[in-house]
Amino acid sequence: MLVNNFPDRTITIENREYLYFGGTAYLGLATHTEFQQVLFQSIKKWGTFYGSSRSSNIKLSVYNQFEDFFAKQIGAEASLTVSSGTLAGKLVIDFLATQNQIFFHYPKTHPAILAKHSLPLIVNDKLHPRLLDDIKEEIVITADAILGLEVQPTSFEFLEHIPSHKKITLIIDESHSLGVIGKQGKGVFNSLQYKSIQRKIMISSLGKALGLSGGIIAADNEFINVLKEESIFVSSSAANPAYLETYINTQSIYKEQQLRLQHNLGYLSAQLKSNKNIKFHKNYPVIYCEDDAIYEELFKEGVVITNFKYPTYKKLMSRIVITANHIESDLKTLIQVLNKEKKNLIKESNEL
Repeated sequence: MLVNNFPDRTITIENREYLYFGGTAYLGLATHTEFQQVLFQSIKKWGTFYGSSRSSNIKLSVYNQFEDFFAKQIGAEASLTVSSGTLAGKLVIDFLATQNQIFFHYPKTHPAILAKHSLPLIVNDKLHPRLLDDIKEEIVITADAILGLEVQPTSFEFLEHIPSHKKITLIIDESHSLGVIGKQGKGVFNSLQYKSIQRKIMISSLGKALGLSGGIIAADNEFINVLKEESIFVSSSAANPAYLETYINTQSIYKEQQLRLQHNLGYLSAQLKSNKNIKFHKNYPVIYCEDDAIYEELFKEGVVITNFKYPTYKKLMSRIVITANHIESDLKTLIQVLNKEKKNLIKESNEL
């Protein structure tokens, strides 16, 4: 379906208006008037885009300001911005691949942090045998903070079962957790305090809940400084500086939108009937349905959701997204369809 404007809480398809419960703009910032006004002022200051290398002799101060601000927010020593979340993952993975480390990936890890010869972390419902052998080696484990078809953060308790002679670098993709998961939406990075982790690296798109253009890497100072010397970073265009300054200057808007989203999720949680075919949690703005008929059922009722083939899943993904911009009447319409007794559509997790 081709549309001619950004879909917010509604979407127009073939001259008909539908309610829209799709996309990834969880905090509804892309169409937020005040947020846009701050962005417009930042564009006047920093231009529409900065196509130069960060290593150029002329350096924009906003990059250091944003990266220091963001690192402190999530509890990292340092952070580094790039032009996309995918580039953030590639930069980290390609560098670590030169260190002759062994890669393992959590089931259904996003392609952005999936190394070429990565081994599965889990084999037959158990940790890969190589993680438990007596060989002393450095390993890299990649995982999404929250998987594509899950509504609760990934459990990292498996780290407690890997022997201490395995030196672990943990890479976490927080693209779908920043802004909505953790204290004040700061993700899971700072909460992962397992003793077995030698180095912890976060990569993320800034284009989901945060509503920004670009990607981010967060880690210790040493690692970030090394990445700044990598040829792919030196030769790449930087993230858009106007968006980075907008983030710093709109923290009150982020907090307001987070509260609106929490209100909407609380309303849904109170009204939705429990059922086994759908995953939902009151602290995460996505409902996943395993019933292939749900897309057409909602479409008939004037509701459009996300429905497409995701690279790491066999079936079509039906993804119902609640944003901070939805109003009570929108939610009531969604609830009426999902609560139909003939459709088994809701299964709410008990705790985050």
